[in-house]
Amino acid sequence: MTLAVPADLAPMEARSVSTIPRGAGWQYEPKWDGFRCIAFRDGDEVLLRSKSGQPFERYFPEIVARLRELESARFVLDGELVVPAGDSLSFDDLLQRIHPAASRVAKLSRDHPARYLLFDLLLGEDGETLLGCPLAERRTALERFAALHLRAGDARLRLSPATQDPAQVDAWLAATGGALDGIVAKRLDAPYGAGRRDAIVKVKTIRSADCVVAGYRPSDGGDAIGSLLLGLYAESGDLDYVGFTSGFSAPEKRELYSRLQPLRAAASFTGRTPGGPSRWNRGKSTEWQPLRPELVLEVAFDQVTAGRFRHGTRPLRWRPEKAPRTCTIAQLAAPAAAGDVGFSLHSSDAPPR
Repeated sequence: MTLAVPADLAPMEARSVSTIPRGAGWQYEPKWDGFRCIAFRDGDEVLLRSKSGQPFERYFPEIVARLRELESARFVLDGELVVPAGDSLSFDDLLQRIHPAASRVAKLSRDHPARYLLFDLLLGEDGETLLGCPLAERRTALERFAALHLRAGDARLRLSPATQDPAQVDAWLAATGGALDGIVAKRLDAPYGAGRRDAIVKVKTIRSADCVVAGYRPSDGGDAIGSLLLGLYAESGDLDYVGFTSGFSAPEKRELYSRLQPLRAAASFTGRTPGGPSRWNRGKSTEWQPLRPELVLEVAFDQVTAGRFRHGTRPLRWRPEKAPRTCTIAQLAAPAAAGDVGFSLHSSDAPPR
């Protein structure tokens, strides 16, 4: 592959902020809940590269095939790989694609095909790099590329929406949580800064849930908690483990350890339980102490995968007035769909401007 944009190009990154910037000079886009991916095509050769530079071609053969079908024989695109599930997205189905068996990947690509949502063009059909061009020019070139090459109702490739209207951003923020991971704002006058975070900011979706504290992992010294183990009641009535929280100060962790001792029990979770040793904890102790399910803690979280928090949560406040049995898994239901941001995953609607 002999393109003017190298295949090891690091994607442009975003830094987290608490509020989206307002005013002229910004373009706003949905932050999709998927895998970042840069796609390269040079003749019949197509490469898909992850955020860390790992090859994705074998895991998303339907995207490779669709990119190879385009009349343009040379381009570099930046976007997000997602797997639709109804009018929302399934990160669970996306994760299943990273599988060693080609037969399994082929079946998933047929049963749960992926989409590639395009939000930047880094190399045009003339073979000239666009990395030094401002975003405003790159977006115009991307929309022209999409108009020429994406067919109506394209099942594999879609142009991701973009807007300069703050009112549209407010609507997106109100709708985030199901198909979206938040909102990004990009400087219209900025070139593509590979690996840099100085021209894009993001506000991630943060939600909260009231959880039962059903256990804890002790600290290394044994005189404080390391983390609290959180549970929610399933429809079956079982108490399922859904994640952990550890965002307490050292004095608070010691105080919590003393406070929790009277609640020690032989068992707590009756459904899914905290995991044991794995390749991820690198030999660290997975010992945990069950507690009687009497305390309720409200925590902040971002995303949910397979019925549990994808990342560690942030403690917000204790809820002594809350009955533990009212803390159900229904709190984790995704509240938004792609259609709530004026964008369909199943048609070729024009993006809002």
